[in-house]
Amino acid sequence: MTVSRAGLLLPLFSVPGNQGIGDLGQKTLRMIDHIAEAGYSIWQILPIQAMGPSHSPYESVSCFAGDPIYINIDRLSEMSLLTQSSIVNCNKFKDFVNYDEVRAFKEVYFRKAFRNFKKFYGDYQAEFKKFKEEAFWLEDWTRFALFRSLYENEPWNKWEEEYRDFPLDHSNVDLKEHADELLYLEFLQFIFYKQLDEVVAYAKEKGVRLMGDAPFYLLHDSAEVWSDRSQFLLDQEGKLSYVGGCMPEKFRDQEAEKFVLYDFKKQKAEEYSFWQKRMRWLARYYEIIRIEPFSAMDTYWRIPAEATTVRDGKWIIGPRGALIEMIEKALPSVELVAQDLDALRPEVKELEDQYGIPGMDVLLSRLDTKGLKRDVKINSVVYTTTHDMPTIEEEYATFDGNKRIALRRFFKKRGYGYRSFHDMVCAFALESEADTVILPLQDVCGYKGNTRIDAPEVEGASNWTWKLKDFKTFPDDLMKSREWIEASGRLKQNG
Repeated sequence: MTVSRAGLLLPLFSVPGNQGIGDLGQKTLRMIDHIAEAGYSIWQILPIQAMGPSHSPYESVSCFAGDPIYINIDRLSEMSLLTQSSIVNCNKFKDFVNYDEVRAFKEVYFRKAFRNFKKFYGDYQAEFKKFKEEAFWLEDWTRFALFRSLYENEPWNKWEEEYRDFPLDHSNVDLKEHADELLYLEFLQFIFYKQLDEVVAYAKEKGVRLMGDAPFYLLHDSAEVWSDRSQFLLDQEGKLSYVGGCMPEKFRDQEAEKFVLYDFKKQKAEEYSFWQKRMRWLARYYEIIRIEPFSAMDTYWRIPAEATTVRDGKWIIGPRGALIEMIEKALPSVELVAQDLDALRPEVKELEDQYGIPGMDVLLSRLDTKGLKRDVKINSVVYTTTHDMPTIEEEYATFDGNKRIALRRFFKKRGYGYRSFHDMVCAFALESEADTVILPLQDVCGYKGNTRIDAPEVEGASNWTWKLKDFKTFPDDLMKSREWIEASGRLKQNG
């Protein structure tokens, strides 16, 4: 029997934290408490893999390695790797994340903890060894991260040949002099995933399921492309043969250059083993995985690398059902969600229907009286807004008086007599026929534009930096939504 559920959308970096960023510490466990108490059964956190220079969680330099910026320093003292008295808070940035400053702040503690890890290695050896056996990607990642640091974060295809082609020939680089740094990079991943395991276990105990993303495309400058370039459309020197991804209207030329395309013919012959490994690793932590963009399963936009504009590309048929069937066979217990907001062809919806994968229905995209009357699919995920859209209240502020009056009249006729517009929209979303409704915390609380996560169309926007300052105000607003969740039959069931 299908269960109606409510979820909360809040990136991990936006959780209150005293170390400059929301991380895998006690405050995130406290956040889970608030989510559970308000009746939500899903927490969508956005990707937390190692980020590239843009700080976008959707542009990571690895689809396996976690970003050490999310390691909580206080919990290192619980492992006796630091003394609590030696730890100070990073109070310089309370309501936004300065990634460079936070990394520098935490690095000092990481290095000290690593020295103690080596000193008392016997205490951690068994657990560390087990992690290394399970993390099949770890060796490739640590070597990529090491070389990348040696070249001051230059893309790998610009490295000297012996480093660029190290995965093809190990004989030209002596790693002995870097043994300690490689162990340090392994240590960081060990700690990251140890802390993530604890957060996942706590969420399950509280009846909250974590929802993560699988960005369909990888950056060219990523560990997996460097280490297994035969899976992608590259030449012998690692240069891109093609670039691209989604519809040309969505791309700026410089964006298209970041993404590498898969050699799907080869991947299919190998039964999509790369995707199997990737999705299995994500499924260790997420019970729900959103594929973004799902439309690439159907078709993707392929642009010759020498082209001067994205409009020189053409549509190519994607892996379609063959890849979906592999994922479902390998991970029968994992729920998939389709980020299908850019879908142009009816075949995308047909794929979703064929495999029972819910798509997204975002109310902001039809926030007028005619659009709101449209029926929603039961097997769908309704959002009020998403991370890269204006918040409900930000959008409402742009409406003229007539539109505001018409919308308020629409909601009041249906029994939503709340004073705040965002309350009306959230309650309306929860009362929809969709199996799953996910509300961004900003919409639940009625926050405006300065709390937006990503504004890709706004030049100079401080994307991916907003965070909650503390726990003083928002928990009351979050708890307010429990009444709506309960009235809509979506209340989380304990146990």
